[in-house]
Amino acid sequence: MSSDIFSGSKPEAHNLSRRRFVQGIALGSAAMFGGFIKPAWAQGSSAHASVLSGTDFALEIGETPVNFTGAARTATTVNGLLPGPTLRWREGTTVTLRVTNRLRVPTSIHWHGIILPAGMDGVPGLSFRGIAPGETFTYRFPVRQSGTYWYHSHSGFQEQEGLYGSLVIDPAQPDPIRAEREHVVMLNDWTDEDPAAIFAHLKKMPSYYNRGELTARDFLDDVSRVGLKAALASRKMWNEMRMSPRDLVDVTGATYTYLMNGHAPAGNWTGLFRPGERVRLRFINGSSNSFFDVRIPGLKLGVVAADGQNVEPVDVDEFRIAPAETYDVIVRPGEDRAYTIFAQSMSRDGYARGTLAPRAGMQTDVPALDPLPMLTMGDMMGAMEHGDHAMHGMDHGHSMSLPPPAGEGGRRPDGGDHAHMMHEGDMHGMTMTTPPRVRHARSEYDNPNVDMRVDSPRTNLDDPGIGLRDNGRRVLTYADLRTLGGSLYPQQPVTREVELHLTGNMHRFVWGFDGLKFSQAKPVHLRYGEHVRLILVNDTMMTHPIHLHGMWSELESPDGQFQARKHTISVQPAQRVTYRVMADAPGRWAYHCHLLYHMEAGMMREVVVS
Repeated sequence: MSSDIFSGSKPEAHNLSRRRFVQGIALGSAAMFGGFIKPAWAQGSSAHASVLSGTDFALEIGETPVNFTGAARTATTVNGLLPGPTLRWREGTTVTLRVTNRLRVPTSIHWHGIILPAGMDGVPGLSFRGIAPGETFTYRFPVRQSGTYWYHSHSGFQEQEGLYGSLVIDPAQPDPIRAEREHVVMLNDWTDEDPAAIFAHLKKMPSYYNRGELTARDFLDDVSRVGLKAALASRKMWNEMRMSPRDLVDVTGATYTYLMNGHAPAGNWTGLFRPGERVRLRFINGSSNSFFDVRIPGLKLGVVAADGQNVEPVDVDEFRIAPAETYDVIVRPGEDRAYTIFAQSMSRDGYARGTLAPRAGMQTDVPALDPLPMLTMGDMMGAMEHGDHAMHGMDHGHSMSLPPPAGEGGRRPDGGDHAHMMHEGDMHGMTMTTPPRVRHARSEYDNPNVDMRVDSPRTNLDDPGIGLRDNGRRVLTYADLRTLGGSLYPQQPVTREVELHLTGNMHRFVWGFDGLKFSQAKPVHLRYGEHVRLILVNDTMMTHPIHLHGMWSELESPDGQFQARKHTISVQPAQRVTYRVMADAPGRWAYHCHLLYHMEAGMMREVVVS
C-alpha cells in the first residue's frame, strides 16, 4: 500500500507497523490465553461452532481477552465469543432470550431490523432502562419475519468493543432461495484503542485518523493533468471551505484492523464448499464506522436478499455494504480451488478477507487495494453538470450553499467575502458550467452545528458511490434492488411528509438532523396508523447509513415508486432519498445514523408513535 496514505506523524497508540496492524495476527492468543474462554475467532473455521437454535436462549455479556494485533486487549462479548453466537430462529415462533450482565457497567442488546414491541427493542432511555450489572433481563417477542439480521449493544461504545452477533431467521414456509450450503460472513472493525479515546480524538481533531490527506505528489499529479491554474484553484477552494476531498470516513485503518467472522486478515477465515454447489453467503456489516466494498475474484455474486428481504436476483461483481446493512448472495464455485472473499474499506487503508475453499488450509491471492478515491464537486454540490454531460443522471445547474464558518453578515473571520468561496474552473478535470450561488438568509447559517447546505441535492439511486464509479466492475446500486412482492402497504396513500436534513460541522465533529444534536432536538411524532413519507437530504460530504427502529423503511425510486424494503438506508453525499413508513408500532423508537461516532456526536432522533 502507498506510503503516502500513512505519511506524517502517527498517534502514540499506532506503534505497530501498518502492515501488521492492518492484517493482524493469525491465532496467536489461543496459547497466550489458554486458561480463558477462547473467543470465536480462535475456534477454527467451523460454521457451526457458535450457532444457537430454538426458541429459548441464555446469553451472558462479559469481558473476554483477545489479541488481534499482537497486543493483548479485552473485548465485550456474548457468551465469551467475538462475534457473539449466531442465533437461529424460525418465523412464526416466539423467542425468549434471557440476557445476563456480567459487566461492571449497564448494557443492552438491540435486535437490529427486527419488528417487535417497543419494550423489547433494547435501547436504554427509550424502550427500557438497560440491564444493570448482575441483572438478567428477559426479552420475549414473536418472530414475524425471516432473513439475515444481527444484534448489537446500544449502550455506550460496547458495539465497538465486540458486543455483536448474527441472526438467521428461517422462513415458516420452504425457503424460496435454494442453496446446498451457506455461511454467515460478518464484517467488523476492531481497534486496540479505547473507543472513548477515539471519540475524544475526533472532537479535538476530526482528521486525527485520516492518513490519506493530499500530498505534494498529489498536487504535482493534478498540475500535470489539469494545469497549474486549475490545480491551485482546486486547492484554494477546498482550503477556504475548510474541507478535504478525502474526508471519506472518520475512523480508518490508522487504528482499525478489519475482521471477517472474528478473524483478522492474517487469520484467514475459511468457508468450505464442494465444487458445483450453490453457496449462500449471508453478509452482515456489524462495523461501528466502516463501509466495505465486497467481491470474490473469479465468481459472480448473485444478490438475492437485502436487509433480510428477498429481492429480484441480480448478478454483480461487487457491492458496497454500509454499517448495519445485510446482503445475501449466491455464488457457484465450479472449480476445485480456493477463492478469496475480499472486503476492502471505503477508505482503502485495509481489508477484511477470508477464503471459500473445498478443503481447509487452502488460500489464494489477495487483490491489491484500489486507489484511494477523492470526493468530487458532484459529491459536494449534488445536482450539477460537469462539462457537457450530467453526472450519474444529475440535474443541471444547481448548487450548494455554504454557511459562514463564523462571524456575521456573510463575512469570514479573516475578512474574506464568503460569497466567493467557490470558483469556476476545471477542478480535477471537471468543468463547472454553472457557478454556485451562496445564500445567507436562512437562520441555520448561523448555526455552529452546520458547515454546509446542499440547495439542490440529486435524487438518483444508480450511483454506486465514491471509489466505485467506472471501476470496470459491475457494482450493485440501490436502483438494482427490487423487493419481491412489492410494498407491504400498496393501497395505503401517503398522508404526510416529514423532511429531515442530515447535517454536521466537521471541524467541531458535531452531527445531527436539521442542525440539531440529539440533546437539542424534540421527538418526531407520528400518529398511529398514518402512512408517512420520510425525506432525507444529506447536507454533508459523508455517507450516512440511517436506521429507523421498529418499522420498515420502504425506499422509493426517484419517481416515487416502491423500490425496496430495508431497515437501514445509506444516504450518499448531496443526495435526497425518500421512503415510506407505516406508523404501526406504538412506542418510543430510536432513529439514527449507524456510524457509532456520528450517533454519539448527535445524529439521532427519537420517533414517538402514538
